[in-house]
Amino acid sequence: MKIQSAILGVALAVSPAAAFSTSNHNIASASSSTSTQLYSTIPKPGTVTTSLTPPSKLDTSSSSTADLFESRVYKTYGRYPITFTSGQGCILTDDTGKNYLDFVSGIATCALGHNNEALTSAITNQMKQLHHVSNLYYTPGQAQLANWLCTNSCADKAFFCNSGAESNEAAIKLARRHANNRGITDPVIITAENSFHGRTLATVTATGQPKYHKGFTYGGEMVRGFQYTPYNDVEKLKALVEEINQTPEEDAREGRKRGVAAIMMEPLQGEGGIRPGTVEFFAAARKLCDDNGALLICDEVQVGMGRSGSLWGHEQLGVEPDVFTSAKALGGGVPIGAMMAKGEAANVFGPGDHASTYGGNPLACAAGLAVAEYLSEHNVLDNVRVRGEQLAAGLEDITNRYPSVLGETRGWGLLRGVVIKEDAGCTAAELVGDAMKEGLLLVAAGPSVVRFVPPLIVSEDEINDALARFEKAIEKRVAES
Repeated sequence: MKIQSAILGVALAVSPAAAFSTSNHNIASASSSTSTQLYSTIPKPGTVTTSLTPPSKLDTSSSSTADLFESRVYKTYGRYPITFTSGQGCILTDDTGKNYLDFVSGIATCALGHNNEALTSAITNQMKQLHHVSNLYYTPGQAQLANWLCTNSCADKAFFCNSGAESNEAAIKLARRHANNRGITDPVIITAENSFHGRTLATVTATGQPKYHKGFTYGGEMVRGFQYTPYNDVEKLKALVEEINQTPEEDAREGRKRGVAAIMMEPLQGEGGIRPGTVEFFAAARKLCDDNGALLICDEVQVGMGRSGSLWGHEQLGVEPDVFTSAKALGGGVPIGAMMAKGEAANVFGPGDHASTYGGNPLACAAGLAVAEYLSEHNVLDNVRVRGEQLAAGLEDITNRYPSVLGETRGWGLLRGVVIKEDAGCTAAELVGDAMKEGLLLVAAGPSVVRFVPPLIVSEDEINDALARFEKAIEKRVAES
């Protein structure tokens, strides 16, 4: 014990700054030496003698990119047989030099298109300064991006993470903590049938599509505390809220209390088939949350950051959520996610309640700020509205010419979908493949909806070009049937 005390005394006698600093004398000595202890273990490039093989030295001469994917990459995606190597604006170029008109945008992510000068410059400059330090410290970019998000929304505070699933996970945890603070031991979050909220275990449970739950249950159950209601059905939502707020007698005897923690909805269902919410449904959800002390959460991951024609999708519906989430277009293709909250919901989390190592890092926030600046300074929202109307009108015209194949056109802004009829003789995915042959990239939204999600900077000519290519694909499909 005496020895330990002596050691402790010596340690306390040295200030933290001195303990981790290098004296001027040592620095001078190091600078005058051609080989210092600090750098002696870092050999020059090309002199590596360890067992590690640099990527540049791996022999891939006999393997294509697709071959390497087949042998080395986990097969969690069904990829189309195209390898992209570059992009500019709304154009992507594959490894054969063929150009494609991109109306996928990395699935509603590349809001400013590809190789946007402002975004590229912001990321490059930030990388030269500081790219990551963790959330143990303050960084200017995170504060500035949070300020912009809150100033341009109903939110008071923002939490940063790396993806849409993570932002929704944060919202789910916040809703549970908020309910727990109100004495609810068995909190339930209501989501919609055919919704999509992410791929983590909690967010895929929140996703009201059983096909995504298959194989991930425990005893036949996913994560407990989620129930589903038909989208846009006010009466069924009211009935479900009333049912959840009744604690079963056996649970009440054990001191438990069940209640609605949150109603979590997409303002427009993306993966569920491009289905916009109704004003009546979201007004009812808002009132039910107010009446029951629950939180209204809007999942803005796909529809937010301008894609609807307003900055946030819930603005199309005339409601203010307590919590809303963002990702995808927030970084213009650079991974970043955010959960925003207002009022009481903005003060639920404290230090240690939730965290993200990479969340809000300087590099990602530089991208987010560049996107925010570009949207603001280039009047992008007006372009979304005008080009969205042009796209919708063009799809309606094509539908009228091919009523045996195409059905309803729906959506907001530059998030549009056209229904493929049951007796059309093809699925949405097959029609996406047909369009690809014409040099147009589209993406399915479920088995029967083709989705159009171009960059928000798309031009009038590019919309017309896409419509012409899409119609040509349909024309060929009809001729072959």
